[in-house]
Amino acid sequence: MPQIYSTEELIKILADERRACMNGERLNLAASASGNPLIDQFLKPDGIQKFSAYRDFKAAVHRYQQDHQVSGIIWRQVTIKGTTLRYPAVDEQLIALSSDLEILKTAKASILTFWWQVTNGMDLYLSINIGRDYRQILTNDVGAIASRTEWANLFQHGNSTFLEIILQLGWGKPEEASYKRGWPTSGSEYIHAVNPGKRPIC
Repeated sequence: MPQIYSTEELIKILADERRACMNGERLNLAASASGNPLIDQFLKPDGIQKFSAYRDFKAAVHRYQQDHQVSGIIWRQVTIKGTTLRYPAVDEQLIALSSDLEILKTAKASILTFWWQVTNGMDLYLSINIGRDYRQILTNDVGAIASRTEWANLFQHGNSTFLEIILQLGWGKPEEASYKRGWPTSGSEYIHAVNPGKRPIC
């Protein structure tokens, strides 16, 4: 029986392949940027070939995940203001299986509880215009968004001087939820918590 690669092994395989593609060791020579000669003349062919080679390899890994039911879940741990949370997230280079989505949905409540605890008293902003701007919101707004979403994710930036805690509230496939790639079946909203009087920078 052939060996089935683990989640961690697939992450390493993808990282190695990405490095090889970026170093020009792998190229998709048939790749062109747009097929429009006027546009393509302004783009570097080797950059498109490197990107295309990695994209094709990543798609093959995603098919492997589906065929062999290899989870895309990694477990993260974050400590903010002395409180620690261990939570599941989908690795940014992998896809979520149906079983992974169930794990994410189950973890949503604990992520929200942690987020509310560590952001108490902070100013809240909703990311708008695909992350190019922010609008200040109230805690009730966050609750309304959370009630319409399926899963949650956390990111932390900064230090004690400037702290930004980002709550991603999403639905559908996590790999398609960022930047409206899978809209409307997949998507997410980002809530930024910052110290009073500060603005988000991420």
